[in-house]
Amino acid sequence: MKEICRGLLFPEGPVAMPDGSVLLVEIERKTLTRVDPDGKKTIVADCGGGPNGAALGPDGKMYICNNGGFVWTKTGPFNRPGEALPDDYEGGSIQTVDLKSGDVNTLYRECN
Repeated sequence: MKEICRGLLFPEGPVAMPDGSVLLVEIERKTLTRVDPDGKKTIVADCGGGPNGAALGPDGKMYICNNGGFVWTKTGPFNRPGEALPDDYEGGSIQTVDLKSGDVNTLYRECN
């Protein structure tokens, strides 16, 4: 196994893209991030909350499952999700990200 990059903040939801890059969410950084084959990281969008899943839709947008976020706790050299909710917690949501502009749109926050 070969390490491609370092410094990701709790990455999840990797999606392999046709250009060879990988898009993933960083829960702690609250972003959708692109990792190029050479390891270069680029923030595509600031999703807020706690993005923890991603899927490429048929419309070319990235669909993000956002849990709303955590208060992070330092444990040794690592940060981990804590028990408390952040002051700006608004609940979870499903979002779309336009991969060309980085615009984030919330599709919904709740359902019956």
